[in-house]
Amino acid sequence: MKVIIAEKPDQALKLASPFVHKKKQGYVEIQPNRLFPRGAFITWAVGHVCELVPPEAYNPAWKKWTVETLPIIPESFRHQVIKGKAKQFGVIKQLLRRPDVNEIIHAGDAGREGELIVRTIVEMSGVRKPMKRLWISSLTERAVVAGFESLLQEEQTRSLYHEAYSRACADWLVGMNASRVYTVLLKEKGISDVFSAGRVQTPTLALVVKREKEIASFKPEPFWEVKASFDVDGKRYEGVWHKDGQSRINDPELAERIAAFCREKPARVSEVKTERKEFLPPYLFNLSALQAAANKLYKFSPQKTLDVAQKLYVKGYLSYPRSDSAFVTAEEARAFPDILSRLARQPEYRGFFPAPKASIAQDRRYVNQKKVTDHYAIIPTEQVPTVAKLGDDERKIYDLVARRLIAAHYESALFDYTTVVTLVDGRAAFVSKGKVQLRAGWRSVLFDEEKEEDEPVLPPLAEGEEGRVRKASVKESRTQPPKRYTEGQLITLMKTAGKYLDNEELEKVLMKTEGLGTEATRAAIIATLKQRKYIEVKRNQVYATPKGMLLIDLIGDKILASPEMTARWEQRLAEIGQGLASPQAFMEQVKKLSRKIVQDAVEQSRSWNLDGYDVAAMPKQASRFSLGKKVAVCRACGGDLVDKGDFYGCANYRKTGCGVTLSKTILGKKITAANVKRLMETGRSNTIKGFQKGEERFDAYLLWDDRERKVRLQQEAGSKAGRRRDKRKEEVPGETGTSLFS
Repeated sequence: MKVIIAEKPDQALKLASPFVHKKKQGYVEIQPNRLFPRGAFITWAVGHVCELVPPEAYNPAWKKWTVETLPIIPESFRHQVIKGKAKQFGVIKQLLRRPDVNEIIHAGDAGREGELIVRTIVEMSGVRKPMKRLWISSLTERAVVAGFESLLQEEQTRSLYHEAYSRACADWLVGMNASRVYTVLLKEKGISDVFSAGRVQTPTLALVVKREKEIASFKPEPFWEVKASFDVDGKRYEGVWHKDGQSRINDPELAERIAAFCREKPARVSEVKTERKEFLPPYLFNLSALQAAANKLYKFSPQKTLDVAQKLYVKGYLSYPRSDSAFVTAEEARAFPDILSRLARQPEYRGFFPAPKASIAQDRRYVNQKKVTDHYAIIPTEQVPTVAKLGDDERKIYDLVARRLIAAHYESALFDYTTVVTLVDGRAAFVSKGKVQLRAGWRSVLFDEEKEEDEPVLPPLAEGEEGRVRKASVKESRTQPPKRYTEGQLITLMKTAGKYLDNEELEKVLMKTEGLGTEATRAAIIATLKQRKYIEVKRNQVYATPKGMLLIDLIGDKILASPEMTARWEQRLAEIGQGLASPQAFMEQVKKLSRKIVQDAVEQSRSWNLDGYDVAAMPKQASRFSLGKKVAVCRACGGDLVDKGDFYGCANYRKTGCGVTLSKTILGKKITAANVKRLMETGRSNTIKGFQKGEERFDAYLLWDDRERKVRLQQEAGSKAGRRRDKRKEEVPGETGTSLFS
């Protein structure tokens, strides 16, 4: 017999679906079949089942937050089973210890975290039996069967476990020491709050604070431009005065004199330059690019995009979403014609077929085995859903991915960009620019995604043509401050280690893996910064809070806030995952860094001056590093749901990215901890009276939707408002815009 360990319950059921099976308590029993002649058991983790033990488990003196006990550096790291998950761990352990079980199949997500989750469970169980690895990038029945037919030897993916384990230990060391030292030192200065810091979150926060300061210090300067409209043989167009490549004039009187000189003067076309530009279709999506696109188009937070893509993956509609590659192998490319033929049957895409290219199997822009890392690009699977029946969020994400694949089978887009120089009275030069689309190509598929400012269409002009100035005027403008980042742009900044990129550079750089965090963790890092009151998002713009600015000001230019150094560490971690670097050597560096972080903070604190900071205005975290008082067990992942001040949130967001949050106030009503506990335990809260929407008041209860994994507001039957309204259920808002509480 074999025991198959999946990462989550819904994935386990997908792995069992190709076989005759029977669901038991905590596992699934597969009947004997071709692949499993003696049958098999499929069980599951609930995300991370084990966690690193707290400091006091190593040394009781480390429980108290004091500078004297720092740095905290255990000789070796240990794990413990997370409270609330002991029951499922017991099921797994019991199955592994059965005498008739002779092999373990590791079926966690095919990536670093999946390696860590399942291998840690097996290690904690104390069982030492042969292990093989299921490594698949989609959960369709075809992919599942093919994966079980070609299992990997466990040593083939062991290096990824070493990478994930090193990452977890490094984050524990840096986070534990940095958070404690800054919290304790600031308390000595009169600020009683938790100032958590981390190896990835702090450099990310530093990027936001840097932009906040650039905006605050920006001083707008006025400038003037002279614009003229021309009539050349009945052809009318506009231009802007230029000299030495510059159009801005700092003296308004000079601008008025230039305009006055030009009025009613003769004009001659002195130069016409036309440049033809070809724009290739964009690359296929990796997770960062998908998160950036969804944020730009739909204002989805990165975490929401990941959650929705994960749902589509579990349903078998998309390939594995936590991919950092935008390429596929030849094997996946061979399946594209079949996938496209299925997409062509959907009304949403029928008009795009037949596509100009029947196959891209030989196109190295998309098909490149060397550039496929753990997973290939995010693509639709052959299991194409009825798109119109998908939920709104799922439809939007699926549509983005499907259109990218279709666009890859289209021709390039062609434009003619024309620059015209018009001389007024032989002296004043005006520049006019315009473009003409010669071939839409892939843009006919991605027109919504690829919006850009329209340039005017110029009439056909030839050098030497003459006419007159119809009108000349002066336009006053002011220089603009840098723009705040959107959440999508912040994901890109993390990917590129803080280097701001324009669209032309973006795609090439996103092919690289260096940066802050990983594809799987960046969304959770941004959610963490929001939850810790370091940043806030308003109208999709990211603002640094006074608390976030204070922390980065105090850290200054030290290594803890350095995006470049953190990016180099990510590169070293990736080398560990490839078996090219030593985990032990890396951890020695982390220990040295932890000592230096404490030393730097203590030395800096002697010269801290907090007089210029409005401490009272700083939002407070509801807890110390323990993340607050537990109120319930998270119904989504089994972790602790804790009180975070304005909302309840899952404490597993750092470990697993679980983004479950529930606002403490919904439609004017306070949501008590008792009701949250009842909701998580039974699936519904008690009836809560007095919700108000507009002028309507009604009674309702919170209801957990197991199928959609969301909380809804269910109005009581007989409620006056309920009788008047057709829509009886509403999704409950959360704090971070996750798919569970959207």
